[in-house]
Amino acid sequence: MHLRNFKNALWKKKVNEIVKKIEESQIKFVRLQFTDINGILKSVAVSSKNIESIFENGQSFDGSSITGFGSIEESDMVLFPDPSTFAELPWRPREKSSCRLICDIYTPDYKRFEADPRYILERALSKSRGAGMEYMCAPELEFFFVKEDSGGAPSPIDLAGYFDYHPGDLTDDLRREIADFAEAFGIEIELSHHEVATGQNEIDFKYDEGLVTADRSITMKMITKVVAAKNGYIATYMPKPFFGVNGSGMHTHQSFWSLDFKKNLFYSKDESKGHMSDLARYAIGGQLAHGREMSGVLASWPNSYKRLVPGYEAPVYIAWAHKNRSPLIRIPNFGGRRNAARFEIRCPDPAGNPYLQFAVLCLAALDGIRKKIDPGPPTELNVYKMNYDERRAKKIVALPESLKEALDEIEKSGFMKEALGDTAFENYLSVKRKEWDLYRMQVTNWEVERYIKRL
Repeated sequence: MHLRNFKNALWKKKVNEIVKKIEESQIKFVRLQFTDINGILKSVAVSSKNIESIFENGQSFDGSSITGFGSIEESDMVLFPDPSTFAELPWRPREKSSCRLICDIYTPDYKRFEADPRYILERALSKSRGAGMEYMCAPELEFFFVKEDSGGAPSPIDLAGYFDYHPGDLTDDLRREIADFAEAFGIEIELSHHEVATGQNEIDFKYDEGLVTADRSITMKMITKVVAAKNGYIATYMPKPFFGVNGSGMHTHQSFWSLDFKKNLFYSKDESKGHMSDLARYAIGGQLAHGREMSGVLASWPNSYKRLVPGYEAPVYIAWAHKNRSPLIRIPNFGGRRNAARFEIRCPDPAGNPYLQFAVLCLAALDGIRKKIDPGPPTELNVYKMNYDERRAKKIVALPESLKEALDEIEKSGFMKEALGDTAFENYLSVKRKEWDLYRMQVTNWEVERYIKRL
């Protein structure tokens, strides 16, 4: 729950605790953090002497210099730290200790900036709570550790594969360091391992409600990059950094719970339905129905669509299944355990903005529940091996094949305009179309090598 409310005793109590902690730890600088519309982490360091005033009055900044926030005529914006996100930076030495606070963005008249990605997610979660449910999720963050050669070309730092382990393994030590830092931020790591491609890794943390999970997602990406840099490497969440190998996804596990967090509403005692409730089926139906519209947010870069091709464990077709990993949505085998009932959507990638990603996923699921959208029967056959007529008979359509196609789907979508809000909707399309134009005008080495002598 968002804590900022000057009349809220809980908020004031939390602020006082943070101010006292900063004084006791002799923290000199506080990093105020937020994301731009792309999901890129932004940060400004302020003196801890001013933090109490900043909690009360905010910290002004130039919003027109932040991608997707506004024009030069609407530049003034204000950061207000969320005290629930306080954490000391564990990689800083004690004598130079610093902390961070994730912030909400306000206009100069102290109203929430409607295109703040964090606020967009909060609005979506408010609708979920208005329907009597908490949206819970957990992403699987995949990434590559790379090193640069003398010419600056990146390459994977190891030759390992899926679940490979060797005593003294380089990436195992890096993953352990990431997990230790994550613990200092209050993030409970559940799983870490080497992924399929060389240099590729995955670290998963425990599920929670949507805003907490999004905050933890941007924190994990920060931690990963810091650990890599400390050891002389680069951590990249680029969806498809290398040709011919698996790309990095962010499979997102989702469920709805009761408002008291005591009951998983996706669970059913009915074994014949895989212990998944009708509400869960409707949520799946909603995300399938809005799959093409959401794609430009879930996979938000030109490079994202080089990952979403057959043959590399990435979904291409809009369908659902239980055991089958080729469709867009899968229900993992959770052994009939009530609290573990969930489904995962497999097209998001970790290069996007998690606040926007979780917002549209939550709202698509809610739309399916409200309209009781039947997802149809599961598709347990490998969709990649079906021909066009077989897919057509099962009414299976494909995800967009490019960012341009995905943006066209967003632009004509009333659902996406309502989900993002008018300002963010227009800003997002503008930013991403500029990115697409930059991409489509490039001449790549592949084109030169393939065509310059032949044509």
